[in-house]
Amino acid sequence: MTRRAAAAAVAAGALLLLGCSAGARTENGPAPAPTASAHATATATAIELLRSGTKFIDQTSFRADVDIASQITTLSRYDNVHKRAVATISALGRVIEIRMTGDEVYLRTELDLPGVGHEWLTLDPARVPSDFALSFAPGRNDPGGSARLIDAIVTARADGPHIAGTIDLTRIGSGNGINFRPGPDGFPDGARSNPFQASLDADGRLVSFSIPGANGMPSASLRYSDFGADFDVTRPPGALAAPDALYPQLGLGG
Repeated sequence: MTRRAAAAAVAAGALLLLGCSAGARTENGPAPAPTASAHATATATAIELLRSGTKFIDQTSFRADVDIASQITTLSRYDNVHKRAVATISALGRVIEIRMTGDEVYLRTELDLPGVGHEWLTLDPARVPSDFALSFAPGRNDPGGSARLIDAIVTARADGPHIAGTIDLTRIGSGNGINFRPGPDGFPDGARSNPFQASLDADGRLVSFSIPGANGMPSASLRYSDFGADFDVTRPPGALAAPDALYPQLGLGG
C-alpha cells in the first residue's frame, strides 16, 4: 500500500477523529540504530524546550493546522481560557465541522454515516469516545496533540529555535492531531526511529512539528499560529440531538 493510499483509506474509514490518522505500509525496513547515551542530555534539553513551547495552549487562543500526506487536513481554532473552539476536518472532498462553546458540542458531517444525517447535531459529551477528545480540560485540550508527539521523541538536538531528531511513531498513540495506525503486519521497524523537525518562534512557542514520509510511513505536519487572535463561535440554529448511531462511529473505533 502506498503512503497516499494509506492516508486515503483511513480518511474513508476513521475520519471522525478530531485530527488525522494514517496507516503504515507493511514492508519492513532496517532496524533503527541504538541511541547513544552521549546524546541523552541534548535530547532532554530539546524536549524541555518543546514542552515549554506548548504552554500557550492553556494561556491564549491559537490556530492549529494538521496535515497528513496532503490527503487529510484539519484547521482548528481554540480558546481554552474562554472555552470555545471551531474545527474543520477535510478529506476525500468531504468536510466535518465542529463547534464548541462551554459544555456544548455541535457537529455537522458531509460523510454518509449509517443512521446519521447531514444537519447540525448536538452531542452528549458523556457519550463521546475518549479518542475523540472534545474537551477544554488541561491535557486534553490541544487539537494538535503535541504532547503525544513530544512523548514519542527518541533523540533530539536543538540548534537555536530549530530542533531535529528521531521519533518513535509507534508510541504516539491515538488522540487529537496526528495519529498513525499499524498496517495488517504492524508497523515497519523503521517507524521506531523516524526523523522529525520542529521550530519555535521568537517567544519560544512551538510553531511547527513535521514528520517527513520515510520508512513506509506517510508524511505529517502540525503548525500553530494566530496566537491571541479573536474568533467567533455561533450556536447552529435548529441543531438536533445526535442519534445513537453516531457515537460508535466517532474516533478511531469508527
